[in-house]
Amino acid sequence: MLYYINQSEINRIIDDSSISAIEKTKIFAELSRINTLYMIAKAGSGHIGTSFSSMDIFSWLHLNVLKSDDIFFSSKGHDAPGLYSVLIGLGKIDYDYIHKLRRLNGLPGHPDVSVIPCMETNTGSLGMGVSKAKGMVVANRLNGKNIRVYVLTGDGELQEGQFWESLPGAVNGNFEEITVIVDYNKIQSDTWVCNVSDLGDIEAKLTSYGWHVQRCNGNNIEDLSKVIEATNKVKKKPKIIIADTIKGYGVSFMEASAMENNQEFYKFHSGALSSKDYERASVELIDNVNRLLDRANLKPLRIVKTHREKVNLQQNNIQKLIPEYEKSLNDLGGKHKDIVVLDADLMIDCGLLSFSKNYPERFIECGIAEQDMLSQAGALALKGKLPISHSFSCFLATRANEQFYNNASERTKCIYVGSLAGLLPSGPGHSHQMVHDISILGGIPGLILLEPSCEEEVRMILKYAVEDSIQSTYIRLVSIPYEVPYILPIDYTLEKGKGVALTKGKDAIVFAYGMVMLSELYKASKILQDKYEFGLKVVNLPWLNYIDKDWLADEIGVIKNIFTVDNHLIKGGQGQYMSNSIIDSNLNTCNIKIVNLGLKDIPLCGMNDEVLKHYRLDSNSLVNIILNQ
Repeated sequence: MLYYINQSEINRIIDDSSISAIEKTKIFAELSRINTLYMIAKAGSGHIGTSFSSMDIFSWLHLNVLKSDDIFFSSKGHDAPGLYSVLIGLGKIDYDYIHKLRRLNGLPGHPDVSVIPCMETNTGSLGMGVSKAKGMVVANRLNGKNIRVYVLTGDGELQEGQFWESLPGAVNGNFEEITVIVDYNKIQSDTWVCNVSDLGDIEAKLTSYGWHVQRCNGNNIEDLSKVIEATNKVKKKPKIIIADTIKGYGVSFMEASAMENNQEFYKFHSGALSSKDYERASVELIDNVNRLLDRANLKPLRIVKTHREKVNLQQNNIQKLIPEYEKSLNDLGGKHKDIVVLDADLMIDCGLLSFSKNYPERFIECGIAEQDMLSQAGALALKGKLPISHSFSCFLATRANEQFYNNASERTKCIYVGSLAGLLPSGPGHSHQMVHDISILGGIPGLILLEPSCEEEVRMILKYAVEDSIQSTYIRLVSIPYEVPYILPIDYTLEKGKGVALTKGKDAIVFAYGMVMLSELYKASKILQDKYEFGLKVVNLPWLNYIDKDWLADEIGVIKNIFTVDNHLIKGGQGQYMSNSIIDSNLNTCNIKIVNLGLKDIPLCGMNDEVLKHYRLDSNSLVNIILNQ
C-alpha cells in the first residue's frame, strides 16, 4: 500500500486559525514528508534524505515568511520532491502532480522552469545558487524593485568553487536582499562531509568574506523562526544562516543520527524505500502527525490509501555496466601499480568501492570539486602515474571542460569515466541526462571517446584504455540495468575506429553505440525481418569520435540506406562523425541516403520507457522510421 494526504485534509489544517504558526508548521511539515515519501515511492526514485532535512525550512518559509514578491529557490536540486510536496500542499502546484513525480509531463526529478511555472531557476551542477541570486538582485534593482531573495544550499554544495567565488561580489554590492540558508545535514551523497572535504569552522570562513552569519537548529521550528526573523532585520550585508539539520529527519531509522558508529555510508540519500521500510516510515510519520493534531485538539488524520503499481519483471539478460566496471577496475588496479583513481563524491554510483578498499593509498576522494579533481589528475599524469577520474558525465564533461583541455595540452595520458551517460535514466531530469558530452569532448586533441555496448565490452574498453592506448580516453557508461538481447561475436576484438555487426541485412544499415540504443535497434531488426522481411544490419561502433574509413566502406558495402542513432543530441554526436566519414571515404555516395536519429533539444523527464517512446527511440518507433524513410 501507499499513503498520501489529499488537498482537503491539508487545507483543514492550514486554514485552522486556532493553531499557532509554530504548531501549524510542524504539522504541515510532517504532512509534506508523508506526501514526499509517497511521491518517491510511486516514482520509484528520488532523494529522501535531503528532502526530509530541508522540510522544516521549506515549510516555515512558505507558510510564514515569503511574501508575494519574494523569491525562493533551492540550489541543491536533490530536495525537489520535498519542495514539490510543500508547493502542492499550498496549492501553488496543481494537486494532481503529486502522482506524477519523474513522469513525462509531470514533475521533473530536478526543478525546471520550463515545466513548473512557480520555479525560479533550474538546478544543475552544484554551486550556482548564490550567483543566480546576485543576478536576480541586479535585475530587480535595475527594474526599480527591492525584492528579497532566499536561497537554500547544501553543505556538500559548499565544496564547489563557484560557491566561494560568488561570495565577495555579494558583499561588494551590499546585496542585503540575499539570504542564504545552508541545509547543514553533515552528509553528502555517499558519506559524511568531514570525511570528504572538511569545511572546518564554517561560521568563521563565511564571516571572513563579509557576510552576516547566524546559526540555528534547522529542524527546530522555534529556533529556525527566531533566527530568520533576526536575520531579516540585518541591513547593508548579504546573510547566511547555517541551519544544522539531520539528513532523513522525521523518520527515526532514516535519520543520520541513527547511523551506527562504524557506518560509513548513509543508506537513504536516493532511491525509493523497500516495501517494508516504506510501511515503517509511513506509520511513524502518521503517528507523529496524529500526536501533533491531538495536542492541538484537532481530529486525527484522514489518509488516502492506494496500491503500488505492478512492475513487469519478465526480462532476460539484464546487464549492469557499473558493477562490471568496478570488478574490471579492481582487477587492473592489482596489475598496474601506476593507476590512481579519483572520485567526485560518487564512489558507490561510479563503482569505486572495491578499488578504494583494496588500494586506499591510490584512491583520492576529491569531493564535489570536478575542476580540482581533473587538475590533480593532470599533475599525476605529468609525474608518471595513470589517473582515472570519475563522476557523472553531466558534471565531469562540463564543470571541468577547461581542465580536460589543459591536460590534453600537456600530452599526457589520462582516463576519464563519465557514468549516468545518455538519455536514461530520464527520471532525474535534464540536469542529469547527459546528451551533449560527445560534442563537448569529441574535438579535444588526443582524447578518444568510447562507450561499451555490454558488460563484456566494458572489460575490453577499460583494458584498452589502460594497457593499449597511448592517448587519453573518455569512457561513457550507462548506469541503469538494461535488457541486452544480443551477444558480441566470439571473434570480436576491439580495434580503433572499428565496430562489429550484431545482425545481418542488406536493405539498410544502422550504426549506434551503447546498450540502450543497440538493444532497441536489435529488437527493431527482428521485428523488421519477421514481420516485413526487411533486413536491417545493426552495427555496434563503440568509438564515438573516431571512425576507420576503410572499415566503414567495407561495412556499408552496397547498402544505400544508412541510419545512425545517437544516445545524445544529433548535433555533435557520433552520427555527424559518421556522415562526415562517409563523405570522406572511398564509397560511391551517389544515391546514398543518410538519416541521423537522436535528440534535437534538451531532454524531458519521465519513466524510461515513456521517454524513449516520446523521442521515437524505442524499438517499435524505430521500425516505423526505418520503413518510412
